[in-house]
Amino acid sequence: MNLPPNPNQIHGEENNRFISQAQGTMKKKSLFPLMALLSLAIATTAQDFDFFYLVQQWPGSYCDTKNSCCYPSTGKPAADFGIHGLWPNYNDGTYPSNCDPENSYDSSKIKDLIGRMRADWPTLACPSGDGSRFWAHEWEKHGTCSESILDQHSYFKAALNLKKQVNLLQILQDAGIVPDGGFYKLNNISKAIREAIGFTPGIECNVDESGNRQLYQIYLCVDTSGTELIDCPVYPKSKCSSRVEFPTF
Repeated sequence: MNLPPNPNQIHGEENNRFISQAQGTMKKKSLFPLMALLSLAIATTAQDFDFFYLVQQWPGSYCDTKNSCCYPSTGKPAADFGIHGLWPNYNDGTYPSNCDPENSYDSSKIKDLIGRMRADWPTLACPSGDGSRFWAHEWEKHGTCSESILDQHSYFKAALNLKKQVNLLQILQDAGIVPDGGFYKLNNISKAIREAIGFTPGIECNVDESGNRQLYQIYLCVDTSGTELIDCPVYPKSKCSSRVEFPTF
């Protein structure tokens, strides 16, 4: 004998089905913010900086201080601007650092660049070294913060290529600004570089043993690919006077 369906059972099944559907909808809705956060985190990790500073230093100014300097174990570098680093930076002037402790400097990854590194990215720190310690510091502090775009080889090669693209010493010499221990107007130094490359540089000075302000480092701004010069969103503090010394080396 077939009994009619129990109304309570029908309502119970419908309620259970409704609750299951509602729970499924709630789960889907709760996943949306999580997925959005994950997407944001991935995007942030991929490019967590706004631009690079390519920083080049004049060796004569590095050495002409109370702390002095030590030539590399490979010999005295050429009298030319040397790379200090390629530094990821934020538009507000702050910067990321030491972004991946697991990705240590590995000289085997840049074997084909070592000759260029010694010439264009020499160390002047004491005690004397072959540059490896300096390059390791630059990669681990700054380079790792751009590793989603540039691996170790690409990072060092980008800096070397940018230096080759902009010959700062030649630009200044062509403007009559030479490293002869004389004093030059800061505005003229900036103007010479701006007219040659189309972008205004950042200029940093230090102090020699006599207390004179001297041309120390020049900052050029580079896009996040590490290939194109751009207008600087922000400049470093210069610590320069209106006239600065350009010491010999």
